[in-house]
Amino acid sequence: MTPITITIRKDGPYSIVGDDVANVRLVDADGNVVQPKNPAKISLCRCGASSTKPFCDGTHSKIGFKGAEEAARQFDAAQTKAPSQG
Repeated sequence: MTPITITIRKDGPYSIVGDDVANVRLVDADGNVVQPKNPAKISLCRCGASSTKPFCDGTHSKIGFKGAEEAARQFDAAQTKAPSQG
């Protein structure tokens, strides 16, 4: 039996896979159980633009979403290249 694994996909959703994923219980802020369409593999939206929240519908690729890790690297790189004030 493979363990449940949550993978942060580069500039994409959180993917939840494993033999026992069907037993993962997703609950919204009001305490309601949210049922995935495919309980064998769950992809949770990170970009906030999915029309099927909390699940991913692929919108991240259409809007050019950058995960926090990539966004932080780009910000840091821009700061390093910025001309110094003075």
